[in-house]
Amino acid sequence: MTVTVGKKAGYCYGVRRAVEMAQEEAQKPGALFSAGPIIHNKQVIAELERRGVHAVSSASEASDGARVIIRAHGLPPYDIAAFEARGCTLIDATCPNVAQIHRIVERESAAGRRVLIIGKHGHPEVAAIAARAGDDAVVVETEQELEDACRKLADVPISVVVQTTFQRKICDLFVNKLKNTCHDPVFFDTICNATDERQDEACRLAAKSDAVVVIGDRQSSNTKSLFELCRSVCPRTVQIESADELSPALFDGARNIFITAGASTPDLIIKEVSNKMSDEIKTNETESFEELLEQSLKTLHTGEKVKGVITQINNTDIHVDLGVKQAGYIPMTELSDDPEFNLADSIHIGDEIEAYVLRVNDVEGLVMLSKKRLDTVKNWERLEQAVETKEPLTGVINDQNKGGVVANVLGIRVFIPASQTGLPRDASFDPLMKTTQKIRITEVNRQRRRVVGSIKALLVEQRREAANKIWETIEVGKKYTGTVKSFTSYGAFVDIGGVDGMVHISELSWNRVKHPSDVLKIGQQVEVYVIALDPEKRKISLGYRRPEDNPWTRFEATYKVGDVAPVKIVKFMPFGAFAEVLPGVDGLIHISQIADRRIGRPDEVLTIGETVDAKIIEIDNEKKKISLSIRALLDPTVPAAAEEAEEEPEA
Repeated sequence: MTVTVGKKAGYCYGVRRAVEMAQEEAQKPGALFSAGPIIHNKQVIAELERRGVHAVSSASEASDGARVIIRAHGLPPYDIAAFEARGCTLIDATCPNVAQIHRIVERESAAGRRVLIIGKHGHPEVAAIAARAGDDAVVVETEQELEDACRKLADVPISVVVQTTFQRKICDLFVNKLKNTCHDPVFFDTICNATDERQDEACRLAAKSDAVVVIGDRQSSNTKSLFELCRSVCPRTVQIESADELSPALFDGARNIFITAGASTPDLIIKEVSNKMSDEIKTNETESFEELLEQSLKTLHTGEKVKGVITQINNTDIHVDLGVKQAGYIPMTELSDDPEFNLADSIHIGDEIEAYVLRVNDVEGLVMLSKKRLDTVKNWERLEQAVETKEPLTGVINDQNKGGVVANVLGIRVFIPASQTGLPRDASFDPLMKTTQKIRITEVNRQRRRVVGSIKALLVEQRREAANKIWETIEVGKKYTGTVKSFTSYGAFVDIGGVDGMVHISELSWNRVKHPSDVLKIGQQVEVYVIALDPEKRKISLGYRRPEDNPWTRFEATYKVGDVAPVKIVKFMPFGAFAEVLPGVDGLIHISQIADRRIGRPDEVLTIGETVDAKIIEIDNEKKKISLSIRALLDPTVPAAAEEAEEEPEA
């Protein structure tokens, strides 16, 4: 029999801080009170009372001018005001994580948003949080209350916070429901990291244990959640407050016992329970020669895990010496489900092998074993370890449904929600079918045979790593091959291998562009270059149009002042007409240069789309402006600018 104490069991930072503050204050002279129990643990409260820390339920029970410690769960503002009204000096032992929720709730409430608290009714932490949201705060603890809140707040902007010790599993279900039903929800993940770590450890180790002991005060919310969580994976789970409540019946037939404790349980009580259980085990380990002899002659039972040595290999089965009176054998059909399994390379006479007992035949003295079923258990353990280590595993996508896709990982079904496939929303899952993917395992529930994974999480990490490499080497002028990701009215976003840069609409083409889709397509591979960088804001400006395609450059290489060019009339203005000299290069024919007589409007002589010959009479390279004249070709004896009025700005 082995006893394992959880590494995450016992005091969290906030509780330990509150207790230590109370102990420190108790050493000072003068009356000392705590506004409610410092933490939910009777033994700790009794010890603090012995040291002079008296718990009171209201300000009226405290002495005027006394020191008062605010409990780890925090206090509502009106209770704080009541103590201050009596001249009390307040020592704030509120857990920093709870204090952070107070600030969030005050800010969101002041912004006009309804506050929804996922937590237990009547719990002092929840009461202190709700009091800071005014009268409009909504507390939900059950699925029915959640349903009622969703109907009530469907069209109301809400901000959601969570009691620090609430069960993560239930919280996630509630949050998903709120996302799908409420308008403009904002979520703040305020479950304490210590709570997450304790619950994850408890769920994982309880599932591997024959019995579980949860230590903690029965008034403690987090201890109750811990107990319910452990019992869901190991029915033989008990909750105790001290070593005195341990029952010998707990040890009957149990080989592996797991001990965990709530956040309000001091190390001393955990140690007392562990020591007492260890003493019980030592007492039970005293065995006589007759008992040892009987054990060597014992009969194996279905479901046991055994070790043995391979003694013979033939075409139908493998013989295994188990060290007991029965002979073991593994049928070839129970050896492995792996299609790539090679018997000659993997199994040899003299090798030690582990297997499960499938059937015991005492009449014939044979034990049928299965290696592949034990491998399945080990694969479940590997999946559980992958959640802890974040090791990516390989799987083949072999099925899909409305909610996502299903992969085969180590022979076990792994569900990947649509949001975690890495595909755009509402995209078809077909491209993933029958492909091999790297998968991050995010949730394993062996009892319910449920495994959840994510392809997106690994893609995000790969993209982040690629982005960091790009930021290490990126510089203005550097060229990249990228993929067009999305459009806005003012430009296009291009992925250059882990980081997005923006090509402004003015940098897409030398010609006028109304929308980026006039030039590019989503998913298109493009060559871009860096125009500007902002490392602090992680912003990159990209260029797509090539300098060598600049129409002004082509114009300069083709024409000079005095040349005659065929131009196309493209636009009329009161002061003249604009004409296209080359694609992307326009020139102005001033109204005084359209005809050899005075006219009132350009359309008296010209029409849109008409091509006419015009003489280039001026080029402003700095402003990239061209002045044209038709009149100079009609009457060369008249100076081109003789009657030209003050030129209007280009439209």
